[in-house]
Order: sequence, then structure tokens, then C-alpha cells
Amino acid sequence: MPELPEVETVRRGLEQLVIGKTIQSVSVYWDRMIEGGDKEKVAFELVGQTVEAIQRRGKFLIFRYTANDLISHLRMEGKYEFFPQETPPSKHTHVIFHFTDGSELHYQDVRKFGRFALVAKGKSAEYAGIAKLGPEPTNDQFLLGAFQQGLAKSKKAVKPLLLEQKLVTGLGNIYVDEALWQAKIHPERLACTLTTDESIALHQAIIDVLGKAVIAGGTTIRTYHNALGEAGTFQVALHAYGQQGKPCSRCGTLIVKTKVAQRGTHFCPNCQKVEG
Repeated sequence: MPELPEVETVRRGLEQLVIGKTIQSVSVYWDRMIEGGDKEKVAFELVGQTVEAIQRRGKFLIFRYTANDLISHLRMEGKYEFFPQETPPSKHTHVIFHFTDGSELHYQDVRKFGRFALVAKGKSAEYAGIAKLGPEPTNDQFLLGAFQQGLAKSKKAVKPLLLEQKLVTGLGNIYVDEALWQAKIHPERLACTLTTDESIALHQAIIDVLGKAVIAGGTTIRTYHNALGEAGTFQVALHAYGQQGKPCSRCGTLIVKTKVAQRGTHFCPNCQKVEG
């Protein structure tokens, strides 16, 4: 599943490809990709509009058009592919944005879970899926005090709490495992039991792990590639996720895999003790 670093890398790639291009037409081959199912309205509204900017909020992409915002959620395996000329859709192409210069942007999704929502210009922050998100994982927005308060109020295990996107946005299964490994915190520790030092370490680990992954272009697991067709390289730096049976790079103990909140979870049983 594309997580924040992968979505940010897609955004940066798309900026190089489609900013300034004007929509000639939109083809939708899977109606349920469009929230509300009104593909004709989306296609009609976007004709003649120009892509002015592409932004990201959490795992959502926001295409800023002349008069509307188009919100795109890649979900499990959604991805974009750009073509400089008219190109027949592939088996898994479900939406094509045709530009006036003859180029095309194809949205492909093997599982068909991705979604698009058209909203008024500047109103994407009010979209239900975006409005509930926590702060972006950066030093200027992800404030330690608020994070510590959120942890202290919760009796949930720390991993599923972080996956909720409310205390901080952008963490998925891969990067939660990596941040918890870096902070030496067991994924099943109750959030309210974390010490001050542990909450500080986790706060910094979240910023560090996601920041490094963005620089690396994300983590390639199975099908992920960015909008330029390039695979991310952060998988070579993973310490916990997908490393089961391999020695912990910090202490040498074998990494184990279990399930926490129905999600495959990787940790070091020596460095990350459940009792804290």
C-alpha cells in the first residue's frame, strides 16, 4: 500500500509531468472510482481546466485545477502513468485524463480500491477523509506536546493508535514498524504507558523514518513505482518490516513477525520489550 513517502514521491513526479496542462476530456471506465458515481459530472466539470498545482495531505493527492480540487486516494495499489501521446488503456486502467496537447495521464489500479472526489476549489481541507487527519510528520507541524497528550489519553496499543492517522498522519504498516523499532517500543505497548523519554524518542523516530523514506523515494513492495516509473529504494534501509528471521541490525536478535490489530507486525523481541 502506498504510504506517505510513496504518495509524496508520486506527487513530485506528477508535478514534473502535468503542471500547466489543460484537460480536453476525461474517460472513466470504472464508475465506482468516482465518489458519488457521477462520472459525467466530473468529466464535464474538468474540461477546459488547467492543472495549477498538485499537493498532498496525508496519503491523499490533491490536484488543484482552475476551478476545482480533485482529491485522489491511491488506496492499496493505485498508481499513475503518463504518456506523451494517445495510448490505449491497459487492463487495469480505470481513468484517463486527456490533455489538450495530446498527452494523457492514466490512473491504474489492480484492485479498483482507489477513489476520486471532485470538490470546490480550496475546499479539499473540508473533505471528510482529510478533515479528520492529524498533523503532517514534520518538526513545524507535528508538535511533541500534543503528541504526548494524545498518547497519555489512549489505552490502545501504540501501533493501531498510530495507524488511525489522528495523532499524526501518513504512517502505514511499514513505517509504524520502522518507527517503533527505532524508538525501541513494542507495538503492543499501551500508548498511555510510554514514558516521557519513550514518547520523545517515538516522536523523533516518526519524523526521521518518514523523512528518510521521502528522500529515498519510498519503499518498493511488490508493485509500487512513482509517477515517473521509478522504484523507491528505502527497502534497503528497513530494519524491522519484512525482516523476520533476520538478525536485528542493532542487537543481533532475530526479528519476529506477529499480528497486531490484524496487521502483520515486525519487531525485535530484545530491543522492543512489551513490558517497557
